[in-house]
Amino acid sequence: MNLYPLLPLRDIVVFPGMVVPLFVGREKSVAALEAAMAGDKDIFLLAQLDPGCDDPDRDDLYDTGVVASVLQLLKLPDGTVRVLVEGHRRASIVSLREEQGSGGAMLIAQVEPIEPDEVEGPEIEGMMRSVVDQFGEYAKLSKKLPQDAGAQLGDIEEAGKLADAVAANLAAKVADKQAVLSESDPLKRLEMVLSFMEGELGVLQVERKIRGRVKRQMEKTQREYYLNEQLKAIQSELGGGDGEEANEIQELQEKIDSLKLSKEAKAKAQAELKKLKTMQPMSAEATVIRNYLDVLLGLPWGKRSKLKKDIAGAQAILDADHYALDKVKDRIVEYLAVQARTNKLKGPILCLVGPPGVGKTSLGKSIAKATGRQFVRQSLGGVRDEAEIRGHRRTYIGSLPGKIVTNLRKAGTNNPLFLLDEIDKLGQDFRGDPASALLEVLDPEQNAKFQDHYLETDIDLSDVMFVCTANSLNLPQPLLDRMEIIRLEGYTEDEKVEIAERHLIAKQIEAHGLKAGEFELTQAGLRDLIRYYTREAGVRTLEREIARLARKALRQILEKKVEAVVITPDNLDEYAGVRKFRHGVSDEENQVGAVTGLAWTEVGGELLTIESVTVPGKGAVRTTGKLGEVMSESVQMAFSFVKARGPSYGIKPSIFQRKDLHIHLPEGAVPKDGPSAGIGMVTAMVSTLTGIAVRADVAMTGEVTLRGRVLAIGGLKEKLLAALRGGIKTVLIPEENRKDLAEIPANILQGLEIVPVAHVDEVLARALVSRPEAIEWTEADDLASQPAAGLPGPASVPTAH
Repeated sequence: MNLYPLLPLRDIVVFPGMVVPLFVGREKSVAALEAAMAGDKDIFLLAQLDPGCDDPDRDDLYDTGVVASVLQLLKLPDGTVRVLVEGHRRASIVSLREEQGSGGAMLIAQVEPIEPDEVEGPEIEGMMRSVVDQFGEYAKLSKKLPQDAGAQLGDIEEAGKLADAVAANLAAKVADKQAVLSESDPLKRLEMVLSFMEGELGVLQVERKIRGRVKRQMEKTQREYYLNEQLKAIQSELGGGDGEEANEIQELQEKIDSLKLSKEAKAKAQAELKKLKTMQPMSAEATVIRNYLDVLLGLPWGKRSKLKKDIAGAQAILDADHYALDKVKDRIVEYLAVQARTNKLKGPILCLVGPPGVGKTSLGKSIAKATGRQFVRQSLGGVRDEAEIRGHRRTYIGSLPGKIVTNLRKAGTNNPLFLLDEIDKLGQDFRGDPASALLEVLDPEQNAKFQDHYLETDIDLSDVMFVCTANSLNLPQPLLDRMEIIRLEGYTEDEKVEIAERHLIAKQIEAHGLKAGEFELTQAGLRDLIRYYTREAGVRTLEREIARLARKALRQILEKKVEAVVITPDNLDEYAGVRKFRHGVSDEENQVGAVTGLAWTEVGGELLTIESVTVPGKGAVRTTGKLGEVMSESVQMAFSFVKARGPSYGIKPSIFQRKDLHIHLPEGAVPKDGPSAGIGMVTAMVSTLTGIAVRADVAMTGEVTLRGRVLAIGGLKEKLLAALRGGIKTVLIPEENRKDLAEIPANILQGLEIVPVAHVDEVLARALVSRPEAIEWTEADDLASQPAAGLPGPASVPTAH
């Protein structure tokens, strides 16, 4: 046994044949080195179990260590010592004691050398080759070893030395290296280092793959960054870029965070933004996503107009903007009253139906003004594509959202007033049916989750107030069912005068730059302008005629011919030209076979002349005047009635063997249809066949049955207005329409004698100049073919005023 100064080692194991530099700082360790240098320079190196222990004893040290010689010792200025040691042979510690040396206290270890085992054979040879080859692979992957480290080991012939050399160069744990040092069998040591190398090789190979992947990614990222920076520089030079692309993603994210998006819309926006981040800024798909996010984030999420709840104020606004139209105004004020009380009301769908020029579109603006909503007008005239309402899907190039979403974005609030103008002019073709697409928009129960094909997310339209306008109810029934129909009939002459004096004249004076006092249209002149130059339900033509007068007056003023122009009935024709229409037909003579009927058109009521003559023939009836199928059937039915009741009216049955009837309705180029001219057809036929003239100041409307009953008709107000405009004195209407007289303006009732009739005989009694030779007709006679005794006189029919 030998005694050696002990040098405890932290985090390192020294093997025989290994030269290692060490830094020593502990006093006992420095004293042990000085003692070794004073002697034969041998020292015992032993690893600590716990590297953190500063004063180890026997229990803190491993059992097996290395006897080494000190090759070089250098004291550093900070008190530490740098020493170079070389391991020689293994030894196991037997005992440990502390002694006082020249340099201070130190540890002396009594050790017993371990003699190396000598082994030979093919197994050892094969193991050694495997270890050398494995170490060569390990050296290639390890950054801490030189590339030729594996080749140097090929010169070692002893198995034990080879195992020690390999173990010394492995990046293994202290405990694993100590296990190799403690093993005396060279074969087992080779197996141990081979196992350690295999584990390390797996880790090193994974590290190498990761490093390669990271390097490639870094190279790709750096390349893309470099190219993008070059692209930005080029765009900046060309004037096409301002360097704001880098902030675009951040701005979009800030918008998403700040807007009050719905849960579904927020998830959709985040998903699209995530896609945008991974795309090249100039790619086509990135542009599509950027446009989509602009539309989605441009919608008024959570933005509302403060709605007005002042009912009296709303009524004042409506009265100031429009004269008459009381029914519409009442409906709007009722809506505001409910809104003021409940603070929540699903937008009602109002549909204003009436002839052109009665103020449907301008009324929509007034409703928006009265309710405090933003006004959006969307014209549907000629729209044939369903995508105009619902938008295109994003799979198409150049796809856009529908007009509903576009106008909602333009309005800037989620509770505007949408005016869907000319909804009856919607078209339909192979691209879809826009009227069907509107079913969801105009249904208060469904439009809270309206889906646009472009956005593919729910849009809440329940706070939007929809107002539709139409000239007729020629609409699909499901669409009609979703709207509240409010009819705007034409204006009476007095209403037109009021509208012109309140709005139209002042508007045209301002539009033509006329000054106060330069242009004046007297009320009498205005009435003549309405009577002789316009024949319409609305006031558009009247406004054009007033503009015409203003232009002529302005020209005369600028030519210094006059200083001011006052237009009266006496000089109206000088400015307005030749009269276009005749007002009143009461001065015309009574004619045989000519009856004045009343017709309803999309532009208001019209007077409809029905003419009848007899020609030689065999009892047939011929019609001209571009009559529709329903009106042609009405002629046939009237003719059958007259033939059946002919003897009652003094018409000999033999006349139908010798004569044909020809019915004509001027104007020949205008299509006409409907059953309401039935009593006019009968009257014209009876007048022709009896030779009794029809009163020129009587007009009539009503459908007739084969039994002579008069059935109800529609459009009563428009027809009465046409009669009033035409100067008719007496109007015959069906008895069933008596209830509708309650909604007729008072000035119409005062200007006309309105006579409800229930049977054709009452019509003939009122319309013919004299009674035909006939037997009396009684109320109990139900069959048209049953002869009657005579006709009641005109005085027996009540008159409604």
